[in-house]
Amino acid sequence: MKLYVRERGSAEFNAVVEGRDDVVVSELTVTEIVSALTRLSREGAVARDAIKRIQHAVLGRLADGTFRRVELTPDMHRRAEHYLVNLPEIPLRSADALHLALATFARAASLASFDTRLATAARAVGLTTYPR
Repeated sequence: MKLYVRERGSAEFNAVVEGRDDVVVSELTVTEIVSALTRLSREGAVARDAIKRIQHAVLGRLADGTFRRVELTPDMHRRAEHYLVNLPEIPLRSADALHLALATFARAASLASFDTRLATAARAVGLTTYPR
């Protein structure tokens, strides 16, 4: 979201991500971006026509290889479930556990998240997080 909608932390995030060729994105990420955009649209913060434009921009980056696409597999679901069970002190939601599983399956060195719970879980499984 921070690449497409100006919000707190966008400038910093954009500076770190733009131009990189190792950004991993899943279809789950695209769906979550569209979900967040529709919420912002309902609140009057984003125009409805921006939703499709941003969705197509993200899909374009996946198609042209700017972002590395990682698909969810049954093994990733099992790993996400493992995290849900074995990190009981961190109240992860299912989508967050799936993002964490995707990152670890992709052998990512770091995870960008402005969600405190997801960042805490990422650090618990050995990933560096941004922002720190």
